[in-house]
Amino acid sequence: MTSRGAGTAFSRKNYRLSTEPEKSKATGIVNSRLLNDYLHRVFTNADGNQPAAAYRKHVTFQNLQDHLDRLLAEENGSEDSRDQVAEGRLGPSTVVLDHTSGFEGLLLVDDDLLGVIGHSNFGSIRATTCVYKGKWIYEVLISSQGLMQIGWCTLNCRFNQEEGVGDTPDSYAYDGNRVRKWNVTTTNYGKSWAAGDIVSCLIDLDEGTIAFCLNGISLGTAFDNITRGAGMAYFPAISLSFKESVAFNFGSRPLRYPVEGYRPLQDPPVADLVKARKLLGYLKNVIHIGIDVTEGKLVEKDTSMWQLQGEPTVLITLAHIFNYFSPLMCKVYLVEDVLMTFLLSILERGGAVEAHPLIQQLLDLMWLLMEEYEVHECLKQLLMSLLRAYRFSPIIPDLGLQIHYLRLTIAVLKHEKSRKYLLSNVLFDVLRSVVFFYIKSPLRVEEAGLQELIPTTWWPNRFTKEGKESKEVKEESAEERLRRRAYERGCQRLKKRIEVVEGLQVQILKLLLNNKDRGGGEASRYIFLNKFRKFLQENASNRGNLTVLCPPEYMVCFLHRLIAALRFFWDGHKAKTPAALSSEEAYVPPQLFYNGKVDYFDLQRLGGLLSHLKKTLKDDLAAKANVLIDPAELQAVTMDDLDEDEESATSAAQSQRPSAALAIGGALARPGWLSSPTLGRANRFLSTAAVSLMNPRRPLGTLEKIKVRTLSVEQRTEEDIEGSHGNEGLLLGRPPEEPDQPITENSLLEVLDGIVMMYNLSVHQQLGKMVGVSDDVNEYAMALKDTEEKISRCPKRRRDIHEELLKSQKVFSEKLNHLSRRLAWINVTIYSKEKMQDVYWLLRVCIRTIEHGDRTGSLFAFMPEFYLSVAMNSYSALKNYFSPVNNMEELPGYEETLMRLAAILAKHFADSRIVGTDIRDSLMQALASYVCYPHSLRAVERIPEEQRISMMKNLLAPYEQRPWAQTNWILVRLWRGCGFGYRYTRLPHLLKTKPEDASLPSLQKPCPSTLLQRHMADLLHSDRDLAPSFLNSVLNQLNWAFSEFIGMIQEIQQAAERLERNFVDSRQLKVCATCFDLSVSLLRVLEMTVTLAPEIFLDWNRPSSELLLRRLAQLLNQVLNRVTAERNLFDRVVNLRLPGLESVDHYPILVAVTGILVRLLVDTDVQGAERATAVLLADPCFQLRSIQYLLGHAEPSALAAAAPATDKRHFSLHTYTEYISAEELAKVDKMLSHLSEESKQAAATTLPTSEEDLCPICYAHPISAIFRPCSHKSCKACINQHLMNNKDCFFCKATITGVDDFTKPASS
Repeated sequence: MTSRGAGTAFSRKNYRLSTEPEKSKATGIVNSRLLNDYLHRVFTNADGNQPAAAYRKHVTFQNLQDHLDRLLAEENGSEDSRDQVAEGRLGPSTVVLDHTSGFEGLLLVDDDLLGVIGHSNFGSIRATTCVYKGKWIYEVLISSQGLMQIGWCTLNCRFNQEEGVGDTPDSYAYDGNRVRKWNVTTTNYGKSWAAGDIVSCLIDLDEGTIAFCLNGISLGTAFDNITRGAGMAYFPAISLSFKESVAFNFGSRPLRYPVEGYRPLQDPPVADLVKARKLLGYLKNVIHIGIDVTEGKLVEKDTSMWQLQGEPTVLITLAHIFNYFSPLMCKVYLVEDVLMTFLLSILERGGAVEAHPLIQQLLDLMWLLMEEYEVHECLKQLLMSLLRAYRFSPIIPDLGLQIHYLRLTIAVLKHEKSRKYLLSNVLFDVLRSVVFFYIKSPLRVEEAGLQELIPTTWWPNRFTKEGKESKEVKEESAEERLRRRAYERGCQRLKKRIEVVEGLQVQILKLLLNNKDRGGGEASRYIFLNKFRKFLQENASNRGNLTVLCPPEYMVCFLHRLIAALRFFWDGHKAKTPAALSSEEAYVPPQLFYNGKVDYFDLQRLGGLLSHLKKTLKDDLAAKANVLIDPAELQAVTMDDLDEDEESATSAAQSQRPSAALAIGGALARPGWLSSPTLGRANRFLSTAAVSLMNPRRPLGTLEKIKVRTLSVEQRTEEDIEGSHGNEGLLLGRPPEEPDQPITENSLLEVLDGIVMMYNLSVHQQLGKMVGVSDDVNEYAMALKDTEEKISRCPKRRRDIHEELLKSQKVFSEKLNHLSRRLAWINVTIYSKEKMQDVYWLLRVCIRTIEHGDRTGSLFAFMPEFYLSVAMNSYSALKNYFSPVNNMEELPGYEETLMRLAAILAKHFADSRIVGTDIRDSLMQALASYVCYPHSLRAVERIPEEQRISMMKNLLAPYEQRPWAQTNWILVRLWRGCGFGYRYTRLPHLLKTKPEDASLPSLQKPCPSTLLQRHMADLLHSDRDLAPSFLNSVLNQLNWAFSEFIGMIQEIQQAAERLERNFVDSRQLKVCATCFDLSVSLLRVLEMTVTLAPEIFLDWNRPSSELLLRRLAQLLNQVLNRVTAERNLFDRVVNLRLPGLESVDHYPILVAVTGILVRLLVDTDVQGAERATAVLLADPCFQLRSIQYLLGHAEPSALAAAAPATDKRHFSLHTYTEYISAEELAKVDKMLSHLSEESKQAAATTLPTSEEDLCPICYAHPISAIFRPCSHKSCKACINQHLMNNKDCFFCKATITGVDDFTKPASS
């Protein structure tokens, strides 16, 4: 490389030099003899030897440039050979992926043409350069561990969406997902790969072999005798399925695992490397050698404490070095190989990062002596190399590699100017810097050294996810206790090592959240805030864009580190400002949700769309929060207007973009929105989306109304966030309900809000996903236990069986050893006690935020939905994911937190301010789950009485125009354990076919709430309008659900009877089972109502009691007749035992009906029993045979017909003695004898009725009512039932104004 300066006049920086003796003292420039010695010591020859003083050429600053040119030209003859084409290789010297013609399928290729993401079924792509002779290597950085085939192919290979590299002749591939090698046929080969691994692909065209390495460890020769000869040249190639991503290194960066004898496809910049290493040597010499001016001699210095100290001689010497060194440091290969290696060597001496100020001094030098664009490029490449090195380093027992790279990252970020540049332009814009906060989980525990760290493995024999005792609890043996304790000690050792990495990651975030570094512009925290918000927007708004989304496993680690850093600063502020809140009392004040200072993008609010809320609640905003909406905000009413606004914002953003960014964007040959799986996202966005929230201007005066308008995230300043001089910043528009008390620094509130949003975006989903390893351990432990029992029972003569069982035992044991070590890693990194406390803290933050927002009345509608979602999901995670490793009940304030969450669910599941159907459903499901577990049900019972009664009133609202199935389920759970034969956890007929799964809410042991039942009874007693409307809707839904069920089983039966082979749609079976379950639960709610408030049906002084009783009797008779008829449709479908219809059986529906009948006919007073009996017998559908069926009394004709089928068992309640008590059976016997007697008497006294006198609607009862004004007639039951839902006449559609009794006149 030629010099960019001549003589002493540098083109880069101008320095005036002098060696005149009279100026030496004034300027600090040393005399010529000492300077000559100094420069010769610094600029040694290539061999490190110096010529004797007599033969040395005198060197001064005037001729130093020529001297340097000569030194750098030595042994640099290879420079000319760079342009020569290497033998055995064809194609461009810079090797990239062929994005013009060498691909098949849809792929997203990165801007540097080295990263690729699959975007179709099985896309393939090859490189631009091929090889035909010699030994070659390239590396692939695996970013996702899915289905990929990596290797080599020829130009003649043709791929499609089904066949990729290795599926055609002359293409060869390794697949670490399925652990196989491919060349038309496939065989087992290698090891499984994981995200973060590096695969080396080697081809030896002299010997005709192909081999692969994984993280530098050879997997052996994969293929030999590959086709060679004329026209046969091999390209690097890959095929990958949807969403899989990798990055290639053909030699543009130093290979992580070079193999002796193999050349990278792209030649390293040898001449530049030699030059850079020489210059680095000179730089080290400057640091080592000091000048003692008073003594007039050179001295050795301690390099670790080196400082520039304003010495002009040293500074000018460094300026000459950097004149050559700076342009080299813009090249990625040299940054990674030379600069990063040097900086890491400084930190290798150990000690804290602060103990190595040399790195800070070197960064100061870079900013002083390099052009700004060179420093920028150098820092960007350095951070890229660090991130790549961190992510793709193998896990070793002490995590030393990860710690090494994180320490250097911290050292670089400690430098204020570098930190601000990287934050503003690199960390979130070019890099996926969140990778720095991730600790990857080792897939192969042997290589990670977990066998040495955790030599003894252990797994629980049997536990439930709730951490409660299960059946067959056995005492832990002494051997098991020793194993468990040894395993726990190993886990503690692992935890200590991982905590070191986590501590370093938190240090990085503390640097990024520094708000005291205001030298030279905005503090780091405010740059971070704006970048963090943009990061959240990308992940919230681009759910389907692969290149933008942050993987959820990274999000989990980022969340925990951010919580640690946030709480550090929050409590630090509390120490300085005692009036502020501690982090234990943290919450997000409600004004953040409506004052527009924080951007929530297009996320749904509790009250609906933000534009709608701003229009409908603008008066409330003005009155309560002193905030006026800028009229311009309300103009974009139609979608067209909104689109225009976005377009104008886009063009404005483009016009304001810095010229450097435009230059970079213009230089790119392809769109810049594609993301590298390793580095991230250079130039992904061509425009910035317009921010949709209203951001207030600074207030004109304390008492004036404040107009608010939209500001983009990037436009916000520290003053906009923190506020000053009467401006409240983020806390603008405090409602009167909110206490006038400092919470913390406003910027920390925005970070906290972002953390809650992060949890909602993907953290909760990932927490649930990682539980799978624990489930696998349970399954294998049960399989091993079962195998060991079989071995103990195996007869000695059957050696063949015994050997097979021993093989199985060995396989299960090895798998459990592997999984238990992997589980230890996951429990430490994801499910540790500290992580549980973070999630618990987040739950409490959400609860406090919701409580404060609730007090603001109508303004509560502005709160984003995700706060309620996170409150519910974080509780679910604590309960289901962190147990049994950690017990939720040991958390501080657990009981109070449970009660406050119960109050939120009870109040808001029917809150009119919440309009989103999804969030309302989630609230109902959460409440339904809450009442299934005894400890959370007790929490519901502890909320204030007024809230409990209000909740029950909402549950008893009519089952119309709302999702009633969930609220009905809640009522059923409150009743389960009190109903007739309703003390089961799982249906009797399923006990043998399905193992108990203790985690499902529906399979929890009954825990009825007598307190809430009492509230329900009081409401039904006292509110005379509530009971009829509620019960009428329940009866309507029961009629619908059971009718749908019968219709569906008819279709299923018809399909089953066809001779040709056919399959019933699984969705139809599922809907059918759901209708049956709904019918049973509705019947149980009716049983609950009849038990708690029988007078609603039996006190005929109430206007609708008789009607409700008749409707109930009619439906009960229909259900009984359909289910109990001999050899009927229901019987036949139940006996088919179709998968999906397991819950459909006689027992659940018949005991529910029996419970209602017993309560009406036996457990009541005489008058009530008489009324119920009369109505039941008067119903034309009543059949005594249906009641007899309950006790196994079949009809004689049916018995005779069924005699040959000896295996046919009749249903009888007597066979369920474990589920139905003797007392309950006695009541059924009593009911049967009572109805038998009454039906005989009724049959004897019934007079025949002519058809003309029967009701023309039901043809079951005589005409007894006449309508006004149209004079049409029907029975009272029909017209009363009709009038509950409709006021029009059956016949003429006239509006009915009244109903009179009708008595048939005596015949003449």
